[in-house]
Order: sequence, then structure tokens, then C-alpha cells
Amino acid sequence: MKRTLVILVLLLAVVAGGGAGAWYLASRARALPPGFASGNGRIEATQVDVATKAAGRVVDVLAEEGDFVQAGQVVAHMDVEETAAALRTAEAQAAQATQSRDTATHVVEQRKGELDLATKELERQETLVAKGFATEQKVDQYRTTKLTAAAALAAAQSSLAASESAIRAAEAEVDRLKRMVADGTLVAPKSGRVIYRLAEPGEVLGAGGKVLTLVDLSDVYMTIFLPASQAGTLRIGAQARLMLEPLPDRAVPANVSFVSARGQFTPKQVETQSERDRMMFRVKLRVPRVLVEKYLEHVKTGVTGVGYVRLDPNAQWPAWLESDLVREAAQ
Repeated sequence: MKRTLVILVLLLAVVAGGGAGAWYLASRARALPPGFASGNGRIEATQVDVATKAAGRVVDVLAEEGDFVQAGQVVAHMDVEETAAALRTAEAQAAQATQSRDTATHVVEQRKGELDLATKELERQETLVAKGFATEQKVDQYRTTKLTAAAALAAAQSSLAASESAIRAAEAEVDRLKRMVADGTLVAPKSGRVIYRLAEPGEVLGAGGKVLTLVDLSDVYMTIFLPASQAGTLRIGAQARLMLEPLPDRAVPANVSFVSARGQFTPKQVETQSERDRMMFRVKLRVPRVLVEKYLEHVKTGVTGVGYVRLDPNAQWPAWLESDLVREAAQ
């Protein structure tokens, strides 16, 4: 019995030693050379809400949670019947204002003719008075007629200006209501995946009520945390690599797009306890947009992994951090 136990212990020791040796060799193969730093993180993307601009009732929602939608794709409709009726009224008022403007224009032309005639008659009477063929009383009558015609022309011109102002106001109202009707058709502002469906047909939402929440998959990044000794040497645009848990053998290229100017305790989501216990600097590693757009429908957020950054611009990336994705992005 003791002999069997000893043999079993020796076998376990050999197996454990072999496992430790394999882990040691693997860790040496994945060891970072000088000039590089790494941190744990997860894939994130910007969330975008699709919301109503005005209060109203939801007619339909055309996307489900998990659906991938393109920028500009119609995802929901709001009830805009009342607004459409108000639009028709505003269009009729705009047409009426245009007719009033046309009438006022004709009146102005008429008053101009009357003033022109009164002016010429006054000039003739003044000539006749100078020659002794007319009286001053007659000249005063034509002078009064001219003043009356000038006043009538001014009134007609004011009416024309008012008509033009009414047209502009009516057209502005028509444009406003057209925008409100158009706003009743909700479209995806970005290409992305629906993560929350927040409203259903028949629900009444207030202004700004959310219908869907999308993840903008064209803006994909990983946030890692580095100590001051490493973050202080980083520059915006520095090369980076992401090793994701679902793709352990394919490095994803990225670039440093943000380095925090102040230190902080890292959040609980960071997997390594030693990182959470120190003041660290937040660093954002953004995946190139061209690469993301090519594989857009395969991008998932929340995936964990490790982000690697190059502190020394002259340092050579290790072979295990090069992949076809890196070469593809470099082309």
C-alpha cells in the first residue's frame, strides 16, 4: 500500500513538473520584450440612443434586440397624423398669403399710376398758373390729389410688405411641420447592433423618449490601465495590439487614442487585483475604423482580452503579436 502511494505521489510530481515546465515555456514565449507594456481590458463601443424628438404614440418598431442596422435605416415610426393635418393647414395659409401678396402687388402698381398721373397734372397746372391760364385754387386741388395718391401708394406698399412677411411666416411654419412629420420616421444614426428595445407599438412617449439603444460598432476600443512610469511615455497614435479571448492566436491592431491626464484607482472590472490596488492612468486603444467596418457584423462588445502598447517607437513587435489582421490594416 505504501509502495503504491509513493509511486502515485511521484507520478503526480512528474505531471505537475511537466505542467509547470510547459506553463513556464509558454510564458517565456509570450514574454514582452523591453519597450512594451500591457493591461487587461474588454472591448467597448459607444452607445447611441434612437429617441423621439416630440411626444407621440409609437406606430411600429422595425428592429429587434440583436439586429444589425445600417446608418440611415428606418427603425421605427411615430404617429404624426395630427402634425400632418396641421401641415396641410399651414400650406393652405401659405397659399392664401401668396394670393394676398399678389393682390397687394397689383394695388401698388395701381397706386403708382395714380401718383404719376397726379404729379403730371400738378405740373401742368403750375405751368398754366405761371402763364395766367389757371388759378392757385386749382393748383392746390391737384397738389392735394398728389399727396393723397402718395399716401395711398405708401399704404399699398406697407400692405405688400405685410403680405410678404406673412408668406415668410407661413413658409417657416410649413418647414417646421414638415420637419416634425419627417422626425416621426426614426432612423439609425449609426451602423450598429441593437442592444435594447425600449418601446413597443402603441406606447405614448414624451419628447426625447427612447425607442432603441444601439452600439456604434464603427467606434470600437479597449480601455486599459497603466502606471505612471509607463503611461507617461505614451504618445497619442502609438501602435498597440489587442489579444482577445475568442481569438487567442490573432493579434488585432489598434492605436492609442487617449491617455488620461490624471491618475485613478482602476474599476472593479479590471481582472488583476494588483492593478486595482494602485493609482493608474486610463489608456484607450482604438481599433482602426477601416478594419472594424470590414468585419462589422462580427464585432462583439464586452469581450475580454489584453491590450499591448509600444512605449519605445523603435522596439520591434514580437512575432506572436503580429497577425494577418495587423498586416491587413497596414496595407
